[in-house]
Amino acid sequence: MPKGDRLSYFTRNALIATLPGNDRLPGLDATRLHEFLKDFGREASPLLRLGLWASVVLYHFGPLLTVYLPVPALLLPQRLRERHLEKLCAHPWYAVRSLAFNLKMIAGLCWGRDTAVRACFRMPPLPPDPGTLRRP
Repeated sequence: MPKGDRLSYFTRNALIATLPGNDRLPGLDATRLHEFLKDFGREASPLLRLGLWASVVLYHFGPLLTVYLPVPALLLPQRLRERHLEKLCAHPWYAVRSLAFNLKMIAGLCWGRDTAVRACFRMPPLPPDPGTLRRP
């Protein structure tokens, strides 16, 4: 596994758990998440990338705070993972809630730009990226 993919595996897992699909709408796993994460890593500000990293760490190591189990979220069954995410989003500590929101926001950015998702809402696909936000 290439070096950059080790972190993106955990990132993808956390983001996909945030926006699962159902019978009417595709989930984040049906989008081009890997491509989005490459673009995000290249174009997002360092502070936003740090926020994503912190959100992923909190998601994976937070079950001790939420469902009181000392295991990473990756190993939780689906129902406990959902409960874990719900409790993160409603946690009494503002920092925890804001990191959970950050995870949901970044997942939503990827999900909302997907062509299949936009078609479910009868919205046209987004135009190609003009390439105006590039860092040297």
